[in-house]
Amino acid sequence: VGARSADAFANGNLLPNTVYMILIGGVLNAVLVPQIVKAAHGPDGGAGYINKILTLVTSALVGITVIAMIFAPLIVWITALDWGEEQLALATAFALWCLPQIIFYGVYTVMGEVLNAKSVFGPFTWAPVLNNVIAIIGIVVFIVLFGADPEGRMSVTAWTPGMIALLGGSATLGIVAQALILFVSWRRAGIRYRPDFRWKGVGLGSTARLATWTLAMVVVMQLGGIVTNNIVAIGSGDGPSTSAMQNVWLIFMMPHSVIAVSLATAYFTRLSEWGQTGRMAEFREDFSASTRQIALVMVYAAVVLVAAAPFIGRIINFGATPAQVEMFGEALMAYAVSLAAYSFLFVVQRAFYALSDTRTPFVFTTIQMAIVILLSLLLPLLVEPRYIGLGFAAIWSFATLVEALIATWLLRRKIGRIDGRRILGSLSKYVAAAIPSLGIGIALTVLFRALSPELGVLASLLFCCVEALVIGVVYIVVLRLVRSSEVSDIIGTVSRKLGRNRP
Repeated sequence: VGARSADAFANGNLLPNTVYMILIGGVLNAVLVPQIVKAAHGPDGGAGYINKILTLVTSALVGITVIAMIFAPLIVWITALDWGEEQLALATAFALWCLPQIIFYGVYTVMGEVLNAKSVFGPFTWAPVLNNVIAIIGIVVFIVLFGADPEGRMSVTAWTPGMIALLGGSATLGIVAQALILFVSWRRAGIRYRPDFRWKGVGLGSTARLATWTLAMVVVMQLGGIVTNNIVAIGSGDGPSTSAMQNVWLIFMMPHSVIAVSLATAYFTRLSEWGQTGRMAEFREDFSASTRQIALVMVYAAVVLVAAAPFIGRIINFGATPAQVEMFGEALMAYAVSLAAYSFLFVVQRAFYALSDTRTPFVFTTIQMAIVILLSLLLPLLVEPRYIGLGFAAIWSFATLVEALIATWLLRRKIGRIDGRRILGSLSKYVAAAIPSLGIGIALTVLFRALSPELGVLASLLFCCVEALVIGVVYIVVLRLVRSSEVSDIIGTVSRKLGRNRP
């Protein structure tokens, strides 16, 4: 927390994802599955569309990557205007090693969405594990060769080309492996890729029209990201800034990515089928089931993140000072408040995509981003740099809650009914179960911190596991008492996914 070198690496490693998302990433996520489902009804089962779209995306991203590397110093400067020349130079060096990730982010997205459209969900979900393993190995090798800097005291001028190459190169290698491993799954799914540069006559014009609003939405998000990243960067050296807030975000996203995205992806293919064929009764049923199941798990995950935040902070920042750990935990709790709403919103957004409506998500995302930008611009005027990260997390959570309400209302207007009474009934039961669970979790945190004032990593890990287990037991018991049917439903869904990779 507050480490200038770590913030420089975080900025450089974030750029590929930012550039990719601005230019093409959100477009692929929004339109690929419905269009592949539609193309699958053709005589070739969608093979022509798949070959052309992967060839097109890869070609485009190679060009984008070259341009991004040429303008890397300018891009880095735009995202951190408050940084000094030496910190910007280090971030630029990392960016040059990391920007080739853009190509492989695109390959991973296209290949994963094709597998999802074919109802093969496991590989896309678990491929990032390989990325994480390679990245961890790179960090371990770095520590062995050059030492650790848990308190962030290393000067930005102390980095050698070899150090930069090892850290940046291993991060990029992880993304490369994450993408290329999916070729194995493609072959097992019976998909054969052949480069095809004949891009006319396969429906890419329809895809482009759908992509226009999504591209506009992603541009709005990333422009907002540039503004807010500059705000967060003000805290570098004083409080949780670019690096720490990325780590907080990764912890926040973990339950969403592993559970919510996995469940939603399985349903998204079916929603796309119903949406493309006009079978709205089935569409509403699957939308209701997916939101209720995902909310059940995300409410539990949010309670665990809030209650165990001090221990999670120590595990992630194993060598940091108590003050740094405390700041990390505060930001995590501020984000966790909106975890269930964020995952719920994810399903609502994909419901619109399944209906080939990309304009409405642009509307409610723009509203959310406007709230985030306007309130974030006030942060430097209202709080000290030490609280910038915490304030941003709180603002983002508030805006996400507002966006989820607006998006749900717009979906109801579009399709008439969304099984709202049943969804609200389930959500009220989850909240009823969350209240005693959170109370017991906080009590355990107070007890554990009293027993072990100077938290170590192993003790924190043990306390996290105990709290997650106890909170889970209380949560399920209360849900059983209030007769929540979703507990057995989600167990059945997970069992089917593990068994056959099908919803």
